[in-house]
Amino acid sequence: MKVPFGELGREVQELGDSIPQAVQRVVDSGWFILGPEVKAFEEDFAGWLNVSHAVGVASGTEAIALALKGLGVGEGDEVITVANTCVPTAAGIAATGAQVRLADCDPDTLMVSPESVESAVTDRTRAIVPVHLYGNSANMAELRKIAERHDLLIVEDCAQAIGTSTLGQSAGSWSDASAFSFYPTKNLGAYGDGGCVVTNDPATAQRLRNLRNYGYEQRDFSTELGLNSRLDEMQAAVLRTKLPWVASWNQQRASIAKRYLKGLQDSSAKLPHTPEYAGNSYHLFPILIENRDQIRDRLQELGVQTVVHYPTPLHLQPALAHLGYKDGQFPNAEWACSHVLSLPIFPQLRDDEVDHVIETVNQVLAEN
Repeated sequence: MKVPFGELGREVQELGDSIPQAVQRVVDSGWFILGPEVKAFEEDFAGWLNVSHAVGVASGTEAIALALKGLGVGEGDEVITVANTCVPTAAGIAATGAQVRLADCDPDTLMVSPESVESAVTDRTRAIVPVHLYGNSANMAELRKIAERHDLLIVEDCAQAIGTSTLGQSAGSWSDASAFSFYPTKNLGAYGDGGCVVTNDPATAQRLRNLRNYGYEQRDFSTELGLNSRLDEMQAAVLRTKLPWVASWNQQRASIAKRYLKGLQDSSAKLPHTPEYAGNSYHLFPILIENRDQIRDRLQELGVQTVVHYPTPLHLQPALAHLGYKDGQFPNAEWACSHVLSLPIFPQLRDDEVDHVIETVNQVLAEN
C-alpha cells in the first residue's frame, strides 16, 4: 500500500459539481477582480472566525506584510517571530522594511516560547508575530501580557491554523491583525494562491483595503504606496464553496490524530503535545524522532510518504545570515528542525491508510 502525504484530487471528488458551478458563476458574471465574490467571502470568513473585518489578499506571505504595514510597522522597527517556522514568515516581516528578530520555541509544544520572546525585546521592538504551527496554538494569553508590558503589536501567523482555537477563541482573533494563507494544502485552501488579513479595528481594515490595491483611497488616487495584492474572484468563489466543509474536515483530521496518538504511544517517537488552552486543527501531525532522515527514507520505501516541516531554522538560513545569529543560539528550534517529521493527515485519508501508517511507523522505529 502507498499512502500519500496529501492528495487534493480526493477533495475535488468529494466536493463534486460545487466547484465548477462556483467558477462558472464567476465566468458568467464577467467580474474577476475585487467583486461580489471577494466581498461575500470576506464577510463569511470574518463571521466564521467571529472577527469584525476580513480583507482578502494575494497570499499568506503578503498577508503578514500587509498586516504589519497596516499597523504602521516599517523601517527602523524590529519584529519578533519564532526560529523554527518557515521562511515566508520572515519574508513577510522583511517586506515591511522592519528587521526580523528571533525567539526560541517551547520544547514541548514547539510554539514560540513567551520567555524567549520577552528576552528578545529591545527598545526598537514594535511587534510580535507568533506562528500557530501545525494547527496547534501559541500561548496567546502570555504573549498578550508581554505585548501589553512593552506596548507591542501582535500579528498572528495563522497560515496553519484555520479552525485552531485558544481558550475557546479563534486563532486570529487575539491580536491587532492576523494573517491567513489559503495555499491549496491548507485546511481551507484555494485552487491557487490566496490569503487574508483579519482585524477587529475598522480603521486598520480600511487601510488594508487601500494597501492591497496600490494604496488607492479611490480609483487612481493613492494616499500611500501599496501593493497589487488582491484575492481574485475565482479563488474567493472556491473558498466560499469550501468554507462550510472546514468544520467537518477538521473533525476528521482530529479523528485521525487521535488514532495516531493512540497507535504510536508506545513507540520511541515524541508525539505532538496540545496544551490545555489550545484547540488543535491538526493541519499537520509532526512526530519527533532520532535518525529522522534515515527513517523517512525507510518509510518511503514501505509506501508512507512524509514531509519535513521544517529542516532548517530561520537563523541558519543563508538568506537571513545578515541577522547575525549563530549555530546553537536557539537550541530548541534547532533540535526540533533536526527531528521533526510530518505524517499524512488530511480529511480524505482512509481508515486502512491510517492503519498502514501506524503499523509502518511502529515497525521502522522498532528497527532503529
